[in-house]
Amino acid sequence: MSAHHHLRASPDTCHWGYFDAALPPVLTIADGDRVTIETVSGAAEDLPPAGFHVPPELPAIHAALGPPTIGPHILTGPIALAGAMPGDVLEIRIEQVSPRQDWGFNKNLPLLGTLPDDFPTAHAMTIALDPARGIARLPWGPEIPLAPFFGVMGTAPPREWRRLTSVIPRAFGGNIDNRHLGAGATLFLPVFAPGALFSCGDGHGAQGDGEVNLTAIETALSGTFRFVLRRDLRLEAPFAETATHLITHGFDPDLDRAAEQALRRMIAEIAARTGLSREQAYALVSIAGDLHVTQLVNQHKGMHCMIAKSLLAPAGTA
Repeated sequence: MSAHHHLRASPDTCHWGYFDAALPPVLTIADGDRVTIETVSGAAEDLPPAGFHVPPELPAIHAALGPPTIGPHILTGPIALAGAMPGDVLEIRIEQVSPRQDWGFNKNLPLLGTLPDDFPTAHAMTIALDPARGIARLPWGPEIPLAPFFGVMGTAPPREWRRLTSVIPRAFGGNIDNRHLGAGATLFLPVFAPGALFSCGDGHGAQGDGEVNLTAIETALSGTFRFVLRRDLRLEAPFAETATHLITHGFDPDLDRAAEQALRRMIAEIAARTGLSREQAYALVSIAGDLHVTQLVNQHKGMHCMIAKSLLAPAGTA
C-alpha cells in the first residue's frame, strides 16, 4: 500500500535558487507514494504590509539560507524516489494545489522581463488573495480567479552539470511556468540522477499564457502529488497531460527555436500514439493544435504545444 507523506517548508527542507544533483534528499519515498508539499515564495523585500498572514517559516528560511546567489526561487526538496535511475521518467500526478496565505506579490525589475529597457525603475505590489472565494484582488480593484500552480517543478540535472540556477528551464524541468500544470494535470520529467531528486516551488496564484513582467502572482502553495516511476518511457524534455490535452515544451533563448522544439515533440508524440505519418501529424497540429508562449522572462524562453486528446484516435479507426 502506498504511503502519504507531508513535507513542510523549513530551513532544513528548502534550498534557495538552484538545482544540484549533489544535494541530499530531505525525503525518500517509494513508487506510488503521495506527498503533500508546502512551499513559500519571496525574499524579505517582498513581504506584505501588516495585516497579512506570513508563514513563520518564511523569515526563518530568509535568515538561514539567504540571500540567494544564483536564483530567486525557494524550493522544497529534493525528494528521492527509491529505485529511480538516469534514463527513467518520473511521472508526477498533481492531485491538489491550494494557496497557503492571503497575499501574493508581483514585481518587475530594471533590465529584466520582456521589455527590459522600457521600465527603468522597479515596481512591486502586494495582491490580496481570498482562497475561500477563489479570487485575487488587484490593488486598483479588479478581481481575477485564482488558478494556482507551481512555476518550478524539476528533477536534478546530471551531476556533471553541477549547480544550476533555478531561473532557466531545461531538460529536467525547473522554471517551466506553465499555467496548465495545476490540479488534475500530470507532468513527466526525465531522470538524470539516482532517485530523480524532485523539488518544487515558485507558487503562482494566477498567471497568463506568457509570464512577461518577470513574475505572476507569487505566493505560498500546498500541493499533493503522486509519484510514479516509469521505465517504459523515454523523454528528452518535460511532457504533460491534462484531462483533455497533451502538452509538449520547448526552451531556448530564441523563441522561434523554442516553438520548433515544442512542435517537433508534439509531431513525434502524435505519430507514436496514432500511427499517423509525420506529415499527417504536422497537418493536424496546424489545423487543430495550439502553440502558446509559456514565458518570456527566464533567459531561455518557453513555448508549449497543446493538442486535444479526443483527436488522437489511431489511424484508420475513425
